[in-house]
Amino acid sequence: MQCAYFDAGVCRSCTHLGEPYPDQLAAKVTHAQTLLGDVPSAAGAVWLDPVASPSAGFRNKAKMVVGGTVDAPTLGILDELGRGVDLQGCGLHSEPLAAALPVLAAFVTRARLEPYDVPARRGELKHVLVTLSADGELMVRFVVRSTEPEARVRKHLPWLLDVLPGLRVVSLNVQPEHKAVLEGAREIVLTEASSLLMRVGGLDLHLRPQSFFQTNTQVAAALYAQGAAWVRDVRPRSVWDLYCGVGGFALAAARALGALPDGSVPGASSGAASRPGGTLPDGSVPDVLGVEVSEEAVASATLTASTQGIPARFVAGDATAFALATAPSDVPDLVIVNPPRRGLGPALATWLETSGVPNVLYSSCNARTLAADLQAMPSLTIRTAQVLDMFPQTPHYEVATLLSRTA
Repeated sequence: MQCAYFDAGVCRSCTHLGEPYPDQLAAKVTHAQTLLGDVPSAAGAVWLDPVASPSAGFRNKAKMVVGGTVDAPTLGILDELGRGVDLQGCGLHSEPLAAALPVLAAFVTRARLEPYDVPARRGELKHVLVTLSADGELMVRFVVRSTEPEARVRKHLPWLLDVLPGLRVVSLNVQPEHKAVLEGAREIVLTEASSLLMRVGGLDLHLRPQSFFQTNTQVAAALYAQGAAWVRDVRPRSVWDLYCGVGGFALAAARALGALPDGSVPGASSGAASRPGGTLPDGSVPDVLGVEVSEEAVASATLTASTQGIPARFVAGDATAFALATAPSDVPDLVIVNPPRRGLGPALATWLETSGVPNVLYSSCNARTLAADLQAMPSLTIRTAQVLDMFPQTPHYEVATLLSRTA
C-alpha cells in the first residue's frame, strides 16, 4: 500500500508499511509461535494456517481527532504540538467510509462545531467516530465537550442524512474532561435508529453507539467461524463468553450447537440431520451466557439474540468478579475469553486454572499477555492455535487458541 502521509512523515502509525504483505503475515505467525513456544502447555499445539486480510481498505471504523478551525477542520490525528493533521485519505479505511469523511468535515463547518483546541483547552468537537456496516450503512458519533452544540447538530442533521443516504445512526457523545479519553459516558442518540446492523459470518449483530466491534469485518467473520468450529468439536452443554462485547462469540457458539428455533445447524452440510428446537443430540438445550461490563454492548447482544431467535443470554458485569462469585457446581463446560490488550490478569487466569473448566477458547489481541496468562494456567494445554491478521501494516494481530484441561 502506498501512503502519501507516511511518505511525507506526517503519520507513522503503519509501522510496517513498505514491507511486502506476505512477509508481514509470516512475521506475525513467527512472533506468536515464538512467544507461545515459551509456554510449556503450548508445546504440542497444532497451528492452523493464518487468516490474511486485504492489506488496504479493510477498516470498518474511523476514529478521527478533530483539529483545525470551524471553516477548515482537520479529521485525523494531532501532531506533537497538539495541532490537527488531516488524514481523510487514509488508505486503511473502507471506500464508503473514506467517502463519508469529507462530507462530515463539511458538516462540521455547516453546524459551526468548533474543533477542540487541546493546548488552549477551548472548543467543542473532539472526535468524529464513524462505523461502516457490511451493507454500506453508517453510524456517526460526534464526541463533544458539552451539550452546547446539540441544537445546531439537530438543525443541520436533515442535510447530513440527505447527503449521506446510508447514514442510519447519529449521536452526540459528551466527554467534558481534558484528558486522553476517546469518549464519555453520556450518549445522546439523534436519529430514530439507535443501532447499526453488522452482518458478519451469518449473524446480524446490532451495534449500539458505545458497543465494541472488531475493526476488520472480514477477519472478524473468520474469527467467529473458527470459534464456532471449535465449539462444534468440543460440544459443550454450557458456555460462558466473558468479555463478550456485542455477543459475537456467544451467538456463534449457540448457533454452532444447534441452538436455533427451526432445529437447523448453521455451518453444517446440507445433509446433516436436523434437531428439534435448538437442542443437543440428547435432547437437552445448550446454555450459552455472555458477560460484558458495557451495558450498551449487552443491550446490543440481547437485541441480536431476540431478533434472530438465538437462545443466548447476556448480563452486564465484570468478567472476573462474575467468575470468582460462581459456585464450583456451576462451572461451565467451555469458557470463551476475549479480553482487552492487558489480558485476563492473575485473578481470572488463576480461577480458570483452579476451576476445573475443561475447555477454554482464548482469543487475544496481544500475544504477550496471552503468554503470561497461559503461564498461570499450566493445566490447560493449547490444542489448536491460529493467527488472524486483524491489523495489516502494523505489528498487531489476533491469535485464537483452543485449550483443554490435561491435569
